[in-house]
Amino acid sequence: MQQTIESTGTLERRMDVSVAKAEIDAEVAQRLARLARETTMPGFRRGKVPVRMIARQHGAQVHAEVLSDKVGRILSGALEQNKLRIAGQPQLEAKPDGDASFQNFRATFEIYPEVPRIDPARLSVHRAVCPVGPAEVDKTIEVMRRQRAHFQAVARPARDGDRLRIDFRGTIDGSPFEGGAAGGYTFELGKGRMLPGFEDALRGAEAGATRRFPLRFPDDYHGAAVAGKTAEFEVTLHAVEERVLPPLDADFARAVGITDGSLEHLRAEVLANVEREVGARLRSRTRDSVMDALFQAAEFPLPRALVGAEQQQLQQMAEAEVAARGGGAPDPAVFAQAAERRVRLSLVIGEIVRSQNLQARPDQVRKAVESVASGYERPAEVVQWYLGNRERLAEVESAVVEDNVVDWVLQRAQVAEQVLVFDELMDTAKG
Repeated sequence: MQQTIESTGTLERRMDVSVAKAEIDAEVAQRLARLARETTMPGFRRGKVPVRMIARQHGAQVHAEVLSDKVGRILSGALEQNKLRIAGQPQLEAKPDGDASFQNFRATFEIYPEVPRIDPARLSVHRAVCPVGPAEVDKTIEVMRRQRAHFQAVARPARDGDRLRIDFRGTIDGSPFEGGAAGGYTFELGKGRMLPGFEDALRGAEAGATRRFPLRFPDDYHGAAVAGKTAEFEVTLHAVEERVLPPLDADFARAVGITDGSLEHLRAEVLANVEREVGARLRSRTRDSVMDALFQAAEFPLPRALVGAEQQQLQQMAEAEVAARGGGAPDPAVFAQAAERRVRLSLVIGEIVRSQNLQARPDQVRKAVESVASGYERPAEVVQWYLGNRERLAEVESAVVEDNVVDWVLQRAQVAEQVLVFDELMDTAKG
């Protein structure tokens, strides 16, 4: 066996591989004989199937497997000898030239880049902070009340926050269009579910009123058939309903899980939950800042094979999600930048973890699992489920490793606090 290796680009390498045909034939014969001893066919007892019959049925597959194994071993040996790590799968091309007693191939592949050391002291990052106190507890309880509210009809003009029940009919150039009419349709005014011009026309209207108005659809409207066009709408308002919040009393406390109905216990539990959720969201914001800084500081070439594989995975995930919602296929180009970012950060994080010994410790993983489980009714069962599920546990371990890297950067980087507004962080306005 003979092989050479050469550089054909920044990360691309090429290797010529030669495997003796006699060596391949001998290995194929051994595997076919072993397969014959283990195979059962009609008319033959186990182990008595003629090798020639096995060869006719499985010979091509076994030959391909032997060739792949031998080329793979030669390639692995050469990579190890040259201290190279392959990125992705090599491309093999048969070479008919050379000694006829050998099968000759050319393997083209990419290698992992040398990831430069990043000096964390040169990084500028933001640590997200958001105070949590009685006011934030009050806002959260208000959201909980709104989520458990009911609507009742009122005899007054419609205003934001009211639920309206309407019939509507729209036409474009005198003709109806798909989705332009409905009866008994309900929506909450001011939530942005309808186009702004549609909502504006109904503010101040009372039940029984009919409004007629033109409405221009935005140029980028999701319905391509009506985008950029002007429709004439006729809307009849059948009911104006206002939201009625449940009283903040013992019954409400029991309804949200406080068995003794104590409002004091309710506030204590809400505070604990808000602190946990705020902490998780702040951690996510800070993590994003750290990752942005690492990404900006990491300048090195990326293997096309890794970026392409990541892009394909992102696209497949997005296509599955869009298909579940009944949408169209996304443009593959939108995933290229995201794939490059993910690959670059993965390599940077891997180098930091390796050089700084930031692997996830068992006690860290256990603590992270217990933190996740604390939000469930039976945390002990959730902990056992995680510990018994290797795939889920791997996700926790990966998150712990990222946390270790974030902490390592925060201890050494130039860190500035970023104070966030509670309502924006928690999206309380959407409750």
